[in-house]
Amino acid sequence: MDLHAEGVSPTPRGTLLLVLHTHLPWVLGHGRWPHGESWLYEATAECYLPILRLLDRLEAEDRKGSVTLGMTPVLVEMLASHRFRDGFLAYLEERASRADADRREFEASGDEHARGAAVVWSEFYQRAKVDFLEKYNRDLLAALKRLQESNRIEIIVSAATHGYLPLLGRDESIEAQLGIGITSYRRRFGRRPRGIWLPECAYRPGSTWSRPVGPARAWLRPGIEEFLARKGLRYFFVDTHLVAGGAPIGTYEDRLVERRLDAAREGTSRSPNEPYAITASRRRKVAVLARDPRSSVQVWSADYGYPGDGAYLEFHRKHGKDGLRYWRVTDRRIPLPEKVPYDPVAAKERAEAHAEHFTSLVIDTLREYHEATGRTGVVVAPFDTELFGHWWFEGPQWLEAVLRRLEGQVEVATASSFLAKHPPRSAIRLPEGSWGQGGHHWVWLNDGTRWIWEEVYRAEDAFLEASRAARGQRKPIVRRILTQLAQELLLLESSDWPFLITTVAAKDYAEARVKEHVGAFDRLRSMLPRAKDGTLAPEDLAWLAAIEASDSPFPDLDLKSWTLEP
Repeated sequence: MDLHAEGVSPTPRGTLLLVLHTHLPWVLGHGRWPHGESWLYEATAECYLPILRLLDRLEAEDRKGSVTLGMTPVLVEMLASHRFRDGFLAYLEERASRADADRREFEASGDEHARGAAVVWSEFYQRAKVDFLEKYNRDLLAALKRLQESNRIEIIVSAATHGYLPLLGRDESIEAQLGIGITSYRRRFGRRPRGIWLPECAYRPGSTWSRPVGPARAWLRPGIEEFLARKGLRYFFVDTHLVAGGAPIGTYEDRLVERRLDAAREGTSRSPNEPYAITASRRRKVAVLARDPRSSVQVWSADYGYPGDGAYLEFHRKHGKDGLRYWRVTDRRIPLPEKVPYDPVAAKERAEAHAEHFTSLVIDTLREYHEATGRTGVVVAPFDTELFGHWWFEGPQWLEAVLRRLEGQVEVATASSFLAKHPPRSAIRLPEGSWGQGGHHWVWLNDGTRWIWEEVYRAEDAFLEASRAARGQRKPIVRRILTQLAQELLLLESSDWPFLITTVAAKDYAEARVKEHVGAFDRLRSMLPRAKDGTLAPEDLAWLAAIEASDSPFPDLDLKSWTLEP
């Protein structure tokens, strides 16, 4: 019997968790183009606004289907800032003007197809401006909060500046990354988060540990789950291989310039299509959800993934410096000058076809799991939000088509609602690892990035020493300097800098950012003795005010965040 032909919806045999991880490093006040604030404005115009629109459409139509949306605190604070709101409007106006200039150029040359494409770009940016001003009142966080309150999305937290938690050298640093992140979440969304996206899905169990660079002093450290349990966080996500064994899927493999061979892991019989639990101390449990490999590879893989289809918009070829895109992928193996003009109708057809394929894949995976176990399974499909609309321009179209097609066939739920109905049946132990190339820490710790970790470890120790030395100090200027010292440490700890160096995506920019934050940290530290005895020079105070303006992502930062909880 053909259920669709008869107009009968099949009984859902499982759940899809669509998890969108939304993150950019702190870029306000740190460059514009090609690296800096333009990253934030591009992502907002091409990813965040289109996804907000599609969620609003589903909400207005009362369609079923919810999404788990990870929002890193550092990105949340950027979206809340007036600098972003003003800068984004200026960006949209500049892009629309660029499209209008292209239209005139193509019109003069008689290229009617390109002229029409330029008009579409102009309308794209003009609509973004209207929506940002009128529909969302310059406040995207308020729109997200509203969608969470209506259960259309569940927003999960992350570490404050996306610090790579397994490699941080002090437990106090992990405590602060999580605590400051939760404080930001509560301030912006009005409730406590239930789940967390661990930066880079990186996990470390409790064990004897020593810093991978510097003096080899070993000590016993708690697993990441201990910190999560103390903060009341109920679940997190990992890559498939941490649960099931075997080779990692990888996320950024195609952007890497070298490869690393890791020791092979023995396979296990654990399925990624069910939740598990990790038991922390005091019998506290934290749920673990693993990425489904079959569905993920369809989106992430450059060889087999949807975004590489020839009909989609080519990301790399642009019209002039920092220009707009008018060509399609065509064939990803051919040089950029050989790309052919983009056809949005053909691209939309491919997005619909790929949504149908993904839908069938999810249904088949859940059916096979149910037939094998008799239980309700889950497909966890986590992706970077910035893939949808930026790297893959048609991604939001595909995402909306998937949500519409799955309605009535598979429950598309948030992680919390799924776990409430289907709590973990068994507790497991996880190995150390991440979702990066090789499945371990190499992307973030290698010969090209060791120097960053030397600076991070030095700064961690120096900050805690300075905090202890200033205990009981009541001078406001001392507290200001300590607070800014903490902000610089958090920014230095961002996992983005080693990632961008390893992938060579923005190597010079990342190296410069690390050096900037190290330099600011060291100058602030050198000012503390003079602040205590009242001998700071006027130029010191002027510089402090300037660095506070550019490098303070977290308002009302509490220095007690570096205190370990029992």
